[in-house]
Amino acid sequence: MVLLGVLLAVTFLSIVLGSRGVGLGTIWSAITDHDPTSTDEVVIRDLRLPRTIIGLLAGAALGMAGAILQGLTRNALADPGIMGINSGAAAAVVISIMVVGTSDVTSYIWWAFVGAGVATTVVYGVASFGREGATPIKLALAGAAVSAGCYSITTGVTMVNSDALNELRFWQVGSLAGRYWPIVEQTAPFLLTGIAIAVFAGRWLNGLALGDDVATALGQKVGRTRAVLFVLVTLLAGGATAACGPIVFIGLVVPHMARAICGPDYRWIMTYSLLLSPIVLLTADILGRLITFSGEVQVGVVLGLLGAPAFAFLIRRKNMAEL
Repeated sequence: MVLLGVLLAVTFLSIVLGSRGVGLGTIWSAITDHDPTSTDEVVIRDLRLPRTIIGLLAGAALGMAGAILQGLTRNALADPGIMGINSGAAAAVVISIMVVGTSDVTSYIWWAFVGAGVATTVVYGVASFGREGATPIKLALAGAAVSAGCYSITTGVTMVNSDALNELRFWQVGSLAGRYWPIVEQTAPFLLTGIAIAVFAGRWLNGLALGDDVATALGQKVGRTRAVLFVLVTLLAGGATAACGPIVFIGLVVPHMARAICGPDYRWIMTYSLLLSPIVLLTADILGRLITFSGEVQVGVVLGLLGAPAFAFLIRRKNMAEL
């Protein structure tokens, strides 16, 4: 309940705070009786509201995707980046710029989503070879290999195509700025569906955490469960990456924060990640708007600055084996 109250407060501040100050009356009027001639109401309705909604959805999706990957791979360092999702999305975006001539964010969404899905599928397919199937170690190694390959493609294209480099530079930093209603409308169905399913994934993850043999003995279809969870991660992290670009540290740090509060039960970890992740993302976005007098710092940069010491603190408090 405390976290829910904090989430509501951060959501309110995300709508109110920025380079242009607005009053409560203006916010209410913008929502209930919009006047398109009022600049303040346009700022609230067309800029801050969709930005805040994307922050809520993408934050929750990234945190829950990170928790699923850490349980799925039994790897405390697992996050959407390690499974090639971010690098696959980036590679698809630069290919779309070079081949198709894509030049706007709403077009990036579908290319990034496809790239994230293809990368995740390749990782799971490669890791599934062999008698034991997609074990945690093979998943991590396949993810690292696919990430390296996609990164090479991205670097090669941007080295020979300056337009691709310029377009990718803004998208790849990770940002909530410039996310308007069309982006909300295109990504919200995927993100909401993934979040709704992920809330109930804790029981599957608890079974996998006991080891494949014990999970099988308890009646869980380990291979099928892993496949379903991988599809779910693609839906969550792919949708969030397509909407905001590759946001760092949310999927890595937030599940550890949740675990520190509630312990190892993934049913609670998923619930706490659902609340903590948008709090962290929106707070970083608000800080990015306020720390400079002109312009703003993108949320991906702020999270990079805050996430690194936060994760180092977590490692210092506990051994990685305990995380």
